[in-house]
Amino acid sequence: MRPRFALLAVPFAFMALVAAHAQIKVDFAKITCRQYLMDPNFSPRAPMIANWLSGYFNGRNNNTLVDIGAMAANKDKVEDYCRLHDDLTLIDAAKAALGLGK
Repeated sequence: MRPRFALLAVPFAFMALVAAHAQIKVDFAKITCRQYLMDPNFSPRAPMIANWLSGYFNGRNNNTLVDIGAMAANKDKVEDYCRLHDDLTLIDAAKAALGLGK
């Protein structure tokens, strides 16, 4: 009886885990600096978002080389710029802060 219970419990536990991690889709082109810095959904994920931004801009330039030190410095530059321009989208702020729109 006990092994059957264990076998039945596994699929139910898996379904509960999948339901607990519901998929959330985000349009990064619409994230503002204010959301990035202060929103409880985005702010804790700032390092992950910064990694995405780095990949986005490096991908646009067909650059496969990533300088980890420069990436951390660039994250700080973008965040400093965002603090002064919290109404901009994060992508526009990154372009301006890093001189990527030129």
